[in-house]
Amino acid sequence: MKISYFALLLLFPFSLVFDQAFMFPGSSPLPDSSPTRENAVAANLIFKSADGGQTWQDISEGLPVNLPEDGIPRDGFLANDNGIYLRTGDAMYYSKPNSTAPFWEKESSPGNLGNILPGKTGMLAFNYGGGFSQKLNGTGLWLPAYTDFPGKSIRTIFETGDITFIGCDRGLFKSDDGGKNWKRVYDEGWVMKLVASNGVLVATSQRGIIRSTDGGENWDNVISEGGVGIAIERINGGFAAITCNTETETRRVRTSYDGGKTWQAIDAGLPPSLYTASITEVGKYLFCGHPAGIYRSSDKGKTWQLLLPAIPDKVFNLSVSGNVIYAIPRGGGC
Repeated sequence: MKISYFALLLLFPFSLVFDQAFMFPGSSPLPDSSPTRENAVAANLIFKSADGGQTWQDISEGLPVNLPEDGIPRDGFLANDNGIYLRTGDAMYYSKPNSTAPFWEKESSPGNLGNILPGKTGMLAFNYGGGFSQKLNGTGLWLPAYTDFPGKSIRTIFETGDITFIGCDRGLFKSDDGGKNWKRVYDEGWVMKLVASNGVLVATSQRGIIRSTDGGENWDNVISEGGVGIAIERINGGFAAITCNTETETRRVRTSYDGGKTWQAIDAGLPPSLYTASITEVGKYLFCGHPAGIYRSSDKGKTWQLLLPAIPDKVFNLSVSGNVIYAIPRGGGC
């Protein structure tokens, strides 16, 4: 299958140019993170807000100074009630809830498995080449996982109930026996991320956003705009998604409140962009990671307010745990 130009946007970083200084509300510009002194500390790598996005705290201290552009993988961040985990290079770092500077300490690492995701019985790790591992809860022990999976080019793992899905460049595979046997249930290009709500599965794919109501056995394309699916998230009462529209050459933001059957555009108040990276929800607010910065909406996307201007050449990727939102700036947003 011929991959479109727009599909490549999801796979490779881009350089963006902004002339807007990055500011905390009511503060001075953030210091340059370049290590000009022996006691230099990391900065501008990860931010946290616990008040609905009104204020943001740089919690980078404790991470390596001057990480490379690809130092944090696309799925290299995980937040839950126990704290937050971050993969950088061959190392993994952990920050306790409500920790103070330095925020991070080194954790046991799953080797060269750079992507981490939540699992039913412990954190999962994987890499594009087809390696899988799972951490035993309450220990620093990583054990091999899904050793019988018949493929490589791995994009994601998703566990729900007694079913496991693995998305890869060959499509989407399903196992209902703990990974001993696998069945390909989608074969129209790669699948990148899945979410589930009230018996409905929704996923980003090479053809847009796909949906299943029978446990992942069959899939329908519910958003198809000539480009790929960028992001999919659960929100209160439905789903939110970002897709690439080849006609307008922008990334569109949409929500669905009927189980993913129909979708409404909510990006009229956002500047058109081909690099919009993420959409998520905290409490009564929707948040969008955009090349101009982090936007917030209190009316389900009818209007948007810019809360935090962007760091030059970066787009914020957003993640949520409880009422706390985290923002990681990445080149090109992916």
